[in-house]
Amino acid sequence: MIPLTDQELEDLLNELESDRAERKKAWAGDAPEKVRQAVCAFANDLPNYQQPGVVFVGAMDDGSPAGIEVTDQLLLTLSDIKTDGKVIPLPTLTVCKRTLKGSEMAVVCVWPADSPPVRYEGGIWIRVGPRRGQASAQDERILNEKRRYRDLHFEAHPVSAATLDDLSRPIFEQEYLPSAVAPDVLLANERTYEQRLTSCGMVVAADEPVPTILGLLVCGISTRTWLPGSYIQFLRIRGTVLTDPVVDEAEIDGTISMVMRRLDEKLAAHLSTTVEFSSQDREVRTSAYPIAALQQLARNAVMHRNYEGTNAPVRVYWFDDRIEISNPGGPYGSVTAENFGKPGLADYRNPQLAAAFKVLGYAQRFGAGIALARQSLQKNGNPPPEFQTEPNFVIAIIRKAP
Repeated sequence: MIPLTDQELEDLLNELESDRAERKKAWAGDAPEKVRQAVCAFANDLPNYQQPGVVFVGAMDDGSPAGIEVTDQLLLTLSDIKTDGKVIPLPTLTVCKRTLKGSEMAVVCVWPADSPPVRYEGGIWIRVGPRRGQASAQDERILNEKRRYRDLHFEAHPVSAATLDDLSRPIFEQEYLPSAVAPDVLLANERTYEQRLTSCGMVVAADEPVPTILGLLVCGISTRTWLPGSYIQFLRIRGTVLTDPVVDEAEIDGTISMVMRRLDEKLAAHLSTTVEFSSQDREVRTSAYPIAALQQLARNAVMHRNYEGTNAPVRVYWFDDRIEISNPGGPYGSVTAENFGKPGLADYRNPQLAAAFKVLGYAQRFGAGIALARQSLQKNGNPPPEFQTEPNFVIAIIRKAP
């Protein structure tokens, strides 16, 4: 991504009919919603410019400066658009303060997505000249075709031997689709089952309905038939080393939502709660581990694991003094062994799967899982989580509260 020069930005400011520019006087009123719609539209890049679209905060409709002060808080708020989970898959964008036409402006540059269509709160937004609007069925087909011929993440690869019969239509239509697509779009009812699957990345194309890795993970009837490592191995070990007796074990498999629900049930079944009474005869309940922290770290492991070139599962090993959660696949992209776990730092080996986690309700905002786990552990009196990172795996260690 090559940053735009001041001259290029000013040219976009002055080009009032451009569909690559959005101008906002300030971050107030309906600006947060309109800017997210614009980010979604720029990421979809329906005209196929293959160039970034730009949002200017601090610019009047005619491109002249509004004269606002661009604060650090404004820049942080704009940066949150990438990770707050309202625009999915995650957009690629940069946020910075620039001095244009002699005045400060906040500049958001949005690059075209590798895997369109991109949605904002379930709607697919596009640019039609200087105005934005929701995509028609034909627009959506064009965006799907763009994705078809891009270099794809592994999760978007087709599984050539699989067919539509290997996907559960009830899971897709009753569980996934209502959360993924805005109600008004569903009510329009212009799209076939195959087109809807394609739009959500579950098959390659409506005219080539071959399930993708993502489709089999989200709504596959027998996911492990195609992805042997797509399960969680759970062990409850009575002791502190792996050779101690195993008192409970399970292979938790199925679709992503099934796996997450069954793991939650397994974790809850093994959590012991101590009830004490304070001097004021008030009941105080304490647990060795906060369930929220275990959920966050386990979901992170499933979301960020490597599904390519390995049949290893995610492992949850519960010892008497700690819980270890490991996943195949080391740090990815901008995340390294040195900066792993730092607040706000995230990269995505499986961006469409991350979007599916958000749709299914297993991720509230992107990049916050470890921070939320730390917070829950601290509140419960547990030590901070420990992380062991290697090129081929990551282990999270959660130690028991004293």
